[in-house]
Amino acid sequence: MARDAWPPRWLTPVPAADLARGDGEFAADFIEALCKITKESVAGPSGSPMELRPWQRHLLEHVYARRPDGRYRHRQALVGVARKNGKSALGAGLALHGLVAGPPGGEVYSCAADKEQARIVFGTARRMVEMEPDLADAIKLYKDTMEVKSTGTVYRVLSAEAFTKEGLNPTTVLFDEVHAQPTRELWDVMALAMGARIEPLMIGITTAGVRADSTGKDSLCYGMYQYGKRVASGEISDPSFFMGWWEPVDPDADHRSPDTWREANPGFADLVAQEDFESGVLKTLEAEWRTKRCNQWVSAATAWLPAGTWPACEERRPIPEGARVVLGFDGSFSNDSTALVAVELGDDNQHPHLDVVECWEKPAEAGQEWRVPIMQVEDAIRQACRKFDVQFIACDPYRWSRTYQVLEDEGLPIVEFPQSPARMVPATARFYEAVLNGQLTHSGDERLARHVDNCTVYTDSRGARLRKDSRNSPRKIDLAIAAVMAHQWACEPPIDEEEVSEPWVMYG
Repeated sequence: MARDAWPPRWLTPVPAADLARGDGEFAADFIEALCKITKESVAGPSGSPMELRPWQRHLLEHVYARRPDGRYRHRQALVGVARKNGKSALGAGLALHGLVAGPPGGEVYSCAADKEQARIVFGTARRMVEMEPDLADAIKLYKDTMEVKSTGTVYRVLSAEAFTKEGLNPTTVLFDEVHAQPTRELWDVMALAMGARIEPLMIGITTAGVRADSTGKDSLCYGMYQYGKRVASGEISDPSFFMGWWEPVDPDADHRSPDTWREANPGFADLVAQEDFESGVLKTLEAEWRTKRCNQWVSAATAWLPAGTWPACEERRPIPEGARVVLGFDGSFSNDSTALVAVELGDDNQHPHLDVVECWEKPAEAGQEWRVPIMQVEDAIRQACRKFDVQFIACDPYRWSRTYQVLEDEGLPIVEFPQSPARMVPATARFYEAVLNGQLTHSGDERLARHVDNCTVYTDSRGARLRKDSRNSPRKIDLAIAAVMAHQWACEPPIDEEEVSEPWVMYG
């Protein structure tokens, strides 16, 4: 059963009071009163007034929400929706709202990967001005600029091809197709340029695209999408960032199904041509279709788990105190994350159950000096041993030998698990088989799901094992590695007495 057009699959939280005091209703009324459809489409004939759908009004309420002090709640917003859902027309209306209703002396910009793309939204807005006498009387038109004569506010076009953006002082920025930005340079320059404004707003409207940019790192859009998911799930609290992203709830949903199309296309009922979907899906590669029409991120790398198999193993419950568990620990020093996972040992009628004990990740705002809090990590391991009946703690000794020695001297059951091919190949295969056959469960922790989703498979003559999709990728997989290690020891305990410390009684 397809969901309603609102809310989207991912929506960052906004208090009802902030919605009520915001400018969303005014912005929607402004667009409907002064902006006209510029090209005949499913939405209506050229020249007719724009009529915002309920989902578009809800979206504007969230984007233009205001804090108790009266300022905009958000400084940056990312809106993800599949193609042909009226993105350009909505973006043009928002730009004109910023131009006419914004502060005197304001600066509004349309940005895109190249100037031709940037001119799409600007050109739509220009045509709207020409079609509406009230706007035409107030706004002076130039080739790539508009100016409100009474306030001096201007609206211009910029692209990633030009490198002379310093000195700008934006109030409103509209980014079209953020996924196409070759690097994050233009976005960052515009974000920094807004610093002197009291309540600036930068809005990116896009479809999904490639995960990596021209530098091999996470693309700007994919990084923001990942960040938005963490804000939406409550993992990060950042009221200044908004994301509304439409995509299928089930990542493995049949891309040929109209129900899947509806989930990713809030305008499927009345803004897109359904006949176009029915015809296009027959002659478009699945990966391209999922990206453009289902708004899903499709990786070119070899994914580890088949789509949908990890969510199918979800069983939302914590591991009870006193349960027999194996801990898996994967440690880092600075830029990577450090992960501690517990696997509850199953019996004849119960599969192993996974849950995250703790995860330490470098905060987005932290500099190069950030380091993993080693003392906190050691205390978390001790606390886990107080809470559970810990049978083993499987650890990769790389860089953490001092910690392991300290904990082992305290009587904790440390077992070394070097991440060598000889150990990781069979452990990866066992975990993969358990997921596919439904022979394990997990608590549904969003962090673990993200790390599992970030894993790709590297295969050589020694077998298949996990890794990131590139050496310098910022995407973390440490929780997945810790889960694989703990699962292996839970299913196949060591038989070599030298691999385990002295017999251990519950700590504390």
